[in-house]
Amino acid sequence: MAITLGAITLPSGLVWSDEFSWTPVQQSSDYSLTGALIVQQAVKQAGRPITLAGQSSGRDHTAWITRADLLSLQAALAIAGATFALTLHDGRAFTVSAAENPLDVEPLAIYGSFAPANPGAAHRYILKAVKLITV
Repeated sequence: MAITLGAITLPSGLVWSDEFSWTPVQQSSDYSLTGALIVQQAVKQAGRPITLAGQSSGRDHTAWITRADLLSLQAALAIAGATFALTLHDGRAFTVSAAENPLDVEPLAIYGSFAPANPGAAHRYILKAVKLITV
């Protein structure tokens, strides 16, 4: 099953890199004037980060995207207040919006380590990460 963000299909080689580094419980603790420990806990309502990351090893990369598709993704994520239905490989679905600086991409080198000066719509980019947050 493909990963979709609204009507946009993302590369299938993306993995949810921060899936297990978040907890739904928020906790704060402080001491009262009497010296007693006061602990408050609540369940977070939203704000779970979802970072979909491509993996790389040398010249091998798991997530490629064309410049045309990247421009469409960038335009969608740049709309203030926009929310998207995110569906992962396994069918789990979330309502998300773009996190701060949502895209981490690198143009695919055409010679050695040099990126093209004027890439066309079909030029490929390495999609390092798409950063989203649940709403």
